[in-house]
Amino acid sequence: MTDTTETLESRLSRIHLALEQERLEWVDDVIADLEPAEVALLLESLPPNERIRLWERVPQAVDGEVLLHVHDEVRTTLLEDMDHEEIVAATAGLDTSDLAELFEDLPRQVAEDMLRSMDELQRARLKETLAFEEDSVGRLMRTDTIAVRADVSLETVQRFLRWKEDIPDNTDALMVVDRNGHFVGVLSLARLVANDPDMAVADLMDPDVDSIQGSMKSRDVATLFQTHDLVSAPVVNQRGILLGRIVIDDIVDVIREDSEQALMNMAGLDEEEDLFAPVLPSAKRRAVWLGINLLTAFLAAWVIGLFEDALDKVVALAVLMPIVASMGGIAGSQTLTLAIRGLALGQISRTNSNWLLRKEVGISALNGVLWAMVVALLAVLWFGNLAIGAIIAAALIINMLAAGVAGIVIPLVLKRMGIDPALSGSVVLTTVTDVVGFMSFLGLATVFLL
Repeated sequence: MTDTTETLESRLSRIHLALEQERLEWVDDVIADLEPAEVALLLESLPPNERIRLWERVPQAVDGEVLLHVHDEVRTTLLEDMDHEEIVAATAGLDTSDLAELFEDLPRQVAEDMLRSMDELQRARLKETLAFEEDSVGRLMRTDTIAVRADVSLETVQRFLRWKEDIPDNTDALMVVDRNGHFVGVLSLARLVANDPDMAVADLMDPDVDSIQGSMKSRDVATLFQTHDLVSAPVVNQRGILLGRIVIDDIVDVIREDSEQALMNMAGLDEEEDLFAPVLPSAKRRAVWLGINLLTAFLAAWVIGLFEDALDKVVALAVLMPIVASMGGIAGSQTLTLAIRGLALGQISRTNSNWLLRKEVGISALNGVLWAMVVALLAVLWFGNLAIGAIIAAALIINMLAAGVAGIVIPLVLKRMGIDPALSGSVVLTTVTDVVGFMSFLGLATVFLL
């Protein structure tokens, strides 16, 4: 059994030592009882050379499942190390949804060989799954659903299950369909085993279970599972015909991937980026957002340059100027983070966005006045100039109000434009708070001090 108390750091140390000393049997001992997801995490946590050597020691029986759990970029490097026959063998026992996830990453010839190795039913199911968009339920659903008719007895169903000898993982209920395959309800396993075998499925099934359209976004289904405490749910097409099921462990993967995506996008990075990718491709990816940030920094610098005379005459302005931009940036980032989270959870819409905007303006006004008084007092004590204290107080209030408005408006506008707010919202917000902060502070100083 897997030692659940052993940390990833400990396993990595053992792997590194074993590879360094060429004790490959130690590597085998480390990974022998690990789950595929744990092996995948180890692979993602190793530099390229050690990663390939570990991958060569992974048992072929779990190759396919490990490939499913690693990030896309790491998966590509592992696939490059495998020949066609190895890839086809690794994918042979995978579920249709798992095959669909891997299929588009495979070399063309390997994909064709894999299709040829399938029977007609498998090919049809794979093509049906691939027809759905990548982030839809249709790509996640499992086609190993056990479906029964409503007009049969529980005894017939029980005999059928005994004949199958095994049922798919995470099966808590059987799907009930009519003669044409339309979904009509579910029969829980608890009811199946606890009632008179002579009773009909129709008498015990639950007809009020909502089905999920295959085209529904996986993120929306994750919210549905959370709010309704679901373990599994039927997936149907537009005509109501049962296609498969979605289960809780797939939803856990969706939630994890969404959280990773949000975290990486906040820094302008791809959620699939390999931590141990070579220097050149990693530098290229990050250079894009550094370049965008540089452009916004030059915009802020240009605004400062407009008030060069004021800065030459009043040194205190240069000392205090970063405070205005910094306070606005922090206030705006708080609002932006809450707005992005609300959009991700589907909590923000046109019906409540105006209310949220008014709320954030109120919060910004209160905090703006509070901290403006504090900063003004410190500025007066520092420089002995009441006018400078009043100017920085006014600029702080203006910038924090602008930050509160921008924190709500920016993600809403970006989403409407089809741009991920988590990816670019912080860059736009920083530009707004810097420009408004410098413009208000230096503009007021120019009017009242010069």
